[in-house]
Amino acid sequence: MDFLDHMLGLFSDFTNPKKRVFLGYLAVSVLIALGCLVLSRRMPLRTALRRIFDPRVFFSGSSKADAKIFVLNRAFTGFVSPLLLTQVAIATAIYMALVRSDLLTWGAWADWPIALVIALFSVAMFLADDFTKYLLHRWMHHWPALWSIHKVHHSAETMTPLTVYRVHPLEGVLYATRSTLAQGSVIPLFYFLFGEAVNLYTIVGVNVLVFAFHVTGSNLRHSHIDIRYPRWLEHLLISPAQHQVHHSVAVHHYDKNFGAALAVWDWLFGSLHLSEEEELTFGLMESENHSATDLKVIYFAPLVEIATMARALPAKLWRRLRRQSSKHYPAE
Repeated sequence: MDFLDHMLGLFSDFTNPKKRVFLGYLAVSVLIALGCLVLSRRMPLRTALRRIFDPRVFFSGSSKADAKIFVLNRAFTGFVSPLLLTQVAIATAIYMALVRSDLLTWGAWADWPIALVIALFSVAMFLADDFTKYLLHRWMHHWPALWSIHKVHHSAETMTPLTVYRVHPLEGVLYATRSTLAQGSVIPLFYFLFGEAVNLYTIVGVNVLVFAFHVTGSNLRHSHIDIRYPRWLEHLLISPAQHQVHHSVAVHHYDKNFGAALAVWDWLFGSLHLSEEEELTFGLMESENHSATDLKVIYFAPLVEIATMARALPAKLWRRLRRQSSKHYPAE
């Protein structure tokens, strides 16, 4: 019975409204895609359904690999999660530091209207989570060791909602740690300033802003349905088509659209690319020496690359020190 419970637990994300692949969100995404294809693009209903559930996408080698990675990573997460830093530990440490400090007074704003406090906390949690996702995602494209890990996600040659789980286990650890630090920092600060009034506006137990993100088609970002927003809105929110641009192999799409839900971070930091009506090819360049389907390559190639970089690091540092030394003490 324990084994059966464990196996069912591997697929619990489909029944958990806090997860993107919750069946309700998937169903809404299908309806959004149908509405776009039938109403906006004047596509016959049967053709639209064939387009959405294209077997060449869902049964491709890349998509089959996504499913295998989903199961393997879920099993890995169950093993590693107890070893990771917890949100409670971070929140407690920050709260105690605030209590000991003389900069602020506990409950200084506790008399603010409860509705306003809850609204501010809901927004702050969403913004902290989204901004730290943007930062980590950007770093993963710019730091070679992190790119070795992150390119597992970009190796997908076809995309379905399960592609969001196509990540190396080390990336999963990094994102879990990011979430712990982001949310574990906001919670004690608000509790210290506003006291017992701190709470979230939720729908089915989910932050109302996160819920809004999912019911407006978050799953379509990893799909072949290129839904675009008006240009002004794509400066504020990442459309499904914009995230598909992020996965494009075209050179002019490199290092664009790192945002998860909000496009404002890309707009502010110069990485925004608006969607276009063009055919996109997903995956990696051959020079990356990676695979979309071989699980041994997907899981072990990043580790080999990082080990190679680590071995070469002392020699690189020594050469840099020699160059700096020669600048300060030129040969006579």
